[in-house]
Amino acid sequence: MLIHTVLLEPASDTAQAAFDEAMVILEQVASNLPGMIAFHHGPNRDFEGKSQAYPYGFTCLFEDQTALEAYAADPEHQRAGGMLVANCKNGADGIFVSDLEV
Repeated sequence: MLIHTVLLEPASDTAQAAFDEAMVILEQVASNLPGMIAFHHGPNRDFEGKSQAYPYGFTCLFEDQTALEAYAADPEHQRAGGMLVANCKNGADGIFVSDLEV
């Protein structure tokens, strides 16, 4: 399985509502995409003080790399991703992504 983690560094003028709309789209993708087991999003509480630049994020759990690749190619995922890029500091540079194999 893969845990796909995305942390978002908002542009200075970005309101939470801009991320909320993208999360609704991603929730719909999660409910329809085979191999996508779970989707969770929320504020980063950063209890260790190591990721304060990223106040919001989400995780997805995938059965395997094939499911992750299907998610990456999904048009609705791409639409939501475009919304996130448009609202993060320096575009795509304001988005941290990791894929952990578990």
